Amino acid sequence: MKLPLLLLLLLPLLAQAQTPPLETRRYAIEVAGLRVGTMTATRQLPTPTSPETISTLISDVQVDILFYHLVIYYKVTNYMRGGQLRLSTVDARTNQGNFSSRTEWKGDHYDIVADQYKHRYRATETKPIRYTVTDMFFAEPPAGQSRAFAEYFGDFFGVKPGKPGRYQATRAGREDEYQYQDGQLITLIKKNPLKNFVIRLL
Repeated sequence: MKLPLLLLLLLPLLAQAQTPPLETRRYAIEVAGLRVGTMTATRQLPTPTSPETISTLISDVQVDILFYHLVIYYKVTNYMRGGQLRLSTVDARTNQGNFSSRTEWKGDHYDIVADQYKHRYRATETKPIRYTVTDMFFAEPPAGQSRAFAEYFGDFFGVKPGKPGRYQATRAGREDEYQYQDGQLITLIKKNPLKNFVIRLL
């Protein structure tokens, strides 16, 4: 077999071998028992030629209940290298306007800028960030993990285990409940004074 022909046959296999594995989790978002949107978490694992783990979390919500109208689309993108967050971006589009957050490692500290709806935050963090809210979608928190970086807010949620497979994440009066089965997130309840948002694995 001639070499050019052999290369043509092998190219699809080589391309497939170099494509980083992709994990995907899909969820339905419910309010008062009604499906109002979707949430999708993806994680692209590193390879020898691409050393970063790239995680995304996309939420797409539209709620119309009586006089309550809400439209939110946001995308979180995290870049991790060597177990440390290097860059996180959040782009949000809502019926109240467009917003963003950015957390970037500068060699010896993070620059954190969050400009979200009714939330404006600036901070510097010197300790490496190794665990985020997006990570909670892919596996049960490790033993002893007491906080998770909330990319949207640019701040940390406290993480506290409860009953087996259940964790409370709290920050500034907000409370989320994560429920796992066999290490996989199956339900997330985002508690809200009006109506809870329930996120269920599809």
